[in-house]
Amino acid sequence: MIRILQSKDIGRLLARRKARLSEAEAIVRPILDAVRQRGDRALMEYARKFDGLARNSVRVPESELRAARTSLSTAFTRAVLEAAGNVGAFARLQMPREWTKTRNGMQLGQIVRPLDTVAVYVPGGRYPLPSTVVMTVVPAQIAGVPNICIASPKPSAEVLGTAALLGVNNVFEMGGAQAIAAFAFGTRTVPKADRIVGPGNIYVAAAKKILAGDVGIDFVAGPTEILIVAADGDPRRLAADMLAQAEHDVDASAVLLTTSKRLAAAVAKEVDRQLATLPTAPIARKSIAGNSAIVLVRSLDEALDISNRFAPEHLSIPASGLLEKVKHAGSVFVGPFSPEAAGDYASGPNHVLPTGGAARIRGGLAVTDFVKVISVQELSAVALERLAPAITTLARAEGLEAHARSIEVRLPHA
Repeated sequence: MIRILQSKDIGRLLARRKARLSEAEAIVRPILDAVRQRGDRALMEYARKFDGLARNSVRVPESELRAARTSLSTAFTRAVLEAAGNVGAFARLQMPREWTKTRNGMQLGQIVRPLDTVAVYVPGGRYPLPSTVVMTVVPAQIAGVPNICIASPKPSAEVLGTAALLGVNNVFEMGGAQAIAAFAFGTRTVPKADRIVGPGNIYVAAAKKILAGDVGIDFVAGPTEILIVAADGDPRRLAADMLAQAEHDVDASAVLLTTSKRLAAAVAKEVDRQLATLPTAPIARKSIAGNSAIVLVRSLDEALDISNRFAPEHLSIPASGLLEKVKHAGSVFVGPFSPEAAGDYASGPNHVLPTGGAARIRGGLAVTDFVKVISVQELSAVALERLAPAITTLARAEGLEAHARSIEVRLPHA
């Protein structure tokens, strides 16, 4: 049975159970060091030990990718292409633009360049996740990244087929910390990446955290979460949305904030009723009992205040009028016909999102994670002369005499 709490009692719930990252870091450090020092040899040892790799290389042959693509059903292929089209359209709208402006004799602007090599991590655990292939590969393609690699332990035919369908040939059957290390340092088989993106378990998260200085990452992800705000609504839909989150993992969290005692009771009853026929109930039931709750709040304003303190990965609100009060969220789902599952698969915005409060400092994965915005400046002689007093004064205030002289040597009286 899901808990029904008063808003004053949710402190411990919103504090989140801290992922045991310190323990995981201690476990993965030797793995990272081994791959750094011994490259493919260490990578193969771990791939055989942890992932049961049978072939002689972590690289998946292109023939296997083509076979997986051929095995995809027509309906699945159509679904992937529709989702990819929507994700791509959204990514194009996010793409930063190049521009140049002239101001006081200075041409100032920016150019946009893609990263050279990006690595995508696709989990290979309880559920195959071809949707993650779409969400990570397509924005990189829109950004113009020339080298896109995928790593997945025990990848399913759907994952391999989706990769091939999207035109990605660099696929590696490897997982965990060893996969992150291989992309961070590069091996003879695995190219060194500029950035590693995608979700993973606690060991993947720990490896990304440790290696963030050696390679770019998106964020360190923890258990997935949703926070739903509702004053009224269909209890069946709200319960279904909570269970859609809860079935991900036993550590997942689903929280409903509502002003209605009647709705709270009805949703709690629906959660129990739907669990009775849910194939993933063994997982969802633990998540609902351990990490989830229905919380009675005094007003929608209080609900949004709680949400902003929590900074949820997914936030569901009843109407767009509340958007102006949203400060921190990974992705926002507005209205009764915008369930989180739509964003998980096909509406367009990315489903790789910050968890554990990281939504206070960034949003979800975006095309901007795959490009560099490089500033450009060209000053005329007149513009430099006009700026010279400010530049040289500031340079000498900082004790950087050569900076000042590099300006003065270009002035007319030099």
